[in-house]
Amino acid sequence: MRTLAFRWLRFNLVGALGIVIQLGSLAILKDVLGVQYLAATALAVELAVLHNFVWHARFTWKDRPGGVRVTLERLFRFHLGNGLISIAGNLALMRVLAGGLGLHYLAANVISIAVCSFGNFAASEWFVFRGEEPRSSHAFSKAAGVDEG
Repeated sequence: MRTLAFRWLRFNLVGALGIVIQLGSLAILKDVLGVQYLAATALAVELAVLHNFVWHARFTWKDRPGGVRVTLERLFRFHLGNGLISIAGNLALMRVLAGGLGLHYLAANVISIAVCSFGNFAASEWFVFRGEEPRSSHAFSKAAGVDEG
C-alpha cells in the first residue's frame, strides 16, 4: 500500500506538469489561435496525454521497464484508457461547466482535470503499466505445458 501511495504522489507530480501543458495549450489554442473551446480542449488534452505518458513511463512507473514493443503497447493502452478518460471526461465536463454553467473555460478545465485524475491513476496502475509477464520461449513453453528438460 505504501508503494501505491508513493506512486500516487509521483503520478500527481507528473500530472501537475501535464496541467501546465494542458492549460497553456488550451489558452494559446483558444485565445491566440481562435480555436473553438471544445476543439481546443481536445487538442490540449492530447498534448498533455502524450507528455504524461513519457514522464509516467520514465518516473512514475520506472520500476516496470519494457523494451520498444512493451512501450508501444503501453502507449496504445494509455491512449485507450487515460486518453479516453481524459478526452471524453474533459469534453463532457467542459460542455457542462463552461458551455452550460458559464464557468470560465480555464477554471472549468481545472475541475475537469481533477475529476478525471482518479480514473486516470487507476487505468495507469492496473491497465497501462500493469506488471508484464516475460514473453520468452521459456515462458511460452511453460504456459503450454511443454517440458524443456
